[in-house]
Amino acid sequence: MFDFFSYLSPIMQSLISTIFTWFMTMLGASVVFFFKDLKNKLLNLLLGFSAGIMLAATFWSLLNPALILSNKLKLFSSFVICIGILCGSLLIFLGNCMCLKISKKNINRSFLVIFSITLHNIPEGLVIGVAFGSLCNSNINSGLISAMILALGIGLQNFPEGSAISIPLRKDGYSNKKAFFIGQLSGIVEPISAVIGAALSTTFNLLLPFLLSFAAGAMLYVIFLEIIPESQASMNKNLVTLFSILGFIFMTLLDILF
Repeated sequence: MFDFFSYLSPIMQSLISTIFTWFMTMLGASVVFFFKDLKNKLLNLLLGFSAGIMLAATFWSLLNPALILSNKLKLFSSFVICIGILCGSLLIFLGNCMCLKISKKNINRSFLVIFSITLHNIPEGLVIGVAFGSLCNSNINSGLISAMILALGIGLQNFPEGSAISIPLRKDGYSNKKAFFIGQLSGIVEPISAVIGAALSTTFNLLLPFLLSFAAGAMLYVIFLEIIPESQASMNKNLVTLFSILGFIFMTLLDILF
């Protein structure tokens, strides 16, 4: 199965991987059929572990390959990488500012949750697409397993996101089926943005260091703004922090070993 996957094009690899992350969003949204409310400390541990995986992947799968490639292309690497991180962060910042502006117009709270989660699913898909797209150049190969684990980490944290949409919608009077449908729909942007990211990174080689850094910046903003604070929402902060470190170690070991 792994051999078959490794022979696919980066675009197909990205598409398949983000169909998995979409499925995890769907799985999270499906809890509306079983629970009226979801208060599970396990979800916070899952988010913490995913945050660690994604933080490690930001360096090993995105920034480190960006540095290697920019040096090889004899670009001003420090400038390219810093500008890429800044641009990726600004994209999410501006999106959140737009969300806040909408909130002042007394838009329904459930809509704001849907908008926010859908918005940050776009760079997550882009990150996966760029990670697989970078594998086309063997000189910056961050590892197929590394890219797959990155997709796994994003998929894991998509589970509580799906429930974060469907459960409030159910409370607002939507039927179980409608709340589930809208909840899973927020994840459909990931396959779309992943294909775009993979296509850009495989077509425009000179842009790849910037694209990798851009994806890293977007990912860092999402991690620090949403995933870590959400995982720390319970009283179990020490245990969640430990799981975040374990996630970071897990991803680092995979990158080193493979």
